[in-house]
Amino acid sequence: MVLESLTDPVHAERHPLAVFALGAGYGTLAIFLSLWIFEEQSSMVFVFLTASAAIPLLYHTLHFEEKKDLIIQPKGILHDHSAAILFYLMLFLGMAVAFSFWYTAFPADTSSNLFRVQSQTISNLNQHVTGKITQTALLSKIFLNNVKVTIFCILFSFLYGSGAIFILTWNASVIGAAVGNFIRSHMAQFAGAVGLHKVGAYFYVGSLSILRYAIHGVPEILAYIIAALAGGILSTAIVRHDFGTNQFENILLDVSDLVLLSVLVLFIAALLEVFVTPALF
Repeated sequence: MVLESLTDPVHAERHPLAVFALGAGYGTLAIFLSLWIFEEQSSMVFVFLTASAAIPLLYHTLHFEEKKDLIIQPKGILHDHSAAILFYLMLFLGMAVAFSFWYTAFPADTSSNLFRVQSQTISNLNQHVTGKITQTALLSKIFLNNVKVTIFCILFSFLYGSGAIFILTWNASVIGAAVGNFIRSHMAQFAGAVGLHKVGAYFYVGSLSILRYAIHGVPEILAYIIAALAGGILSTAIVRHDFGTNQFENILLDVSDLVLLSVLVLFIAALLEVFVTPALF
């Protein structure tokens, strides 16, 4: 209840940087609690604790967004829900940055144990895209896999209200492990090549790693967020029995538009991942 009272949907949507700090705080607190109490299972426990801390705020935000569809004349998807989408995105980025930071800051043994499942997931994903494969086939494979995750986001949001936060938090932890590992490996190479340990090197490698995953990662996560918002709004409307009102048609149209927008953004993210990111890195 203490974490739930830190902010409210109206304040959160108006102050995205505060939401970013909140996401980082949730992630940091969850990591230390999981290492302290559930060290052997910490790689999944910290994901659960982070998501659990965010659920009350997300639940009230979904109610807030659903009310907009009922009482406000629609002006367009992005206009009506841009604040909520930014709220979700900043919360996710705050978690991802916190996970990346602690992966890099902790000793290697601690990081390996803390992100054990995430590292195994990354390894499995890399194995699936190795070997001789055309860019078209790779694009299809990545897009279809991301569509599957999007469907999970919609289902989790629809069935559990704010349940998609578990999928988003899990993705934040995987990205945090990938970015942290990239920073560590390249810092070791940098130090070995130039024999220096300047602070500037950390900024350079850190920025490079963030850019590598942000090019396609941010649109991809944005698509998941839009899908989660669509499922959550529909779930809230049904729970509140708004399906018997005249405004429910507006909600259905809004949800459909959000899902279509999510698929479009997802396809753009897949194009960036296949054609742009490999060309730059």
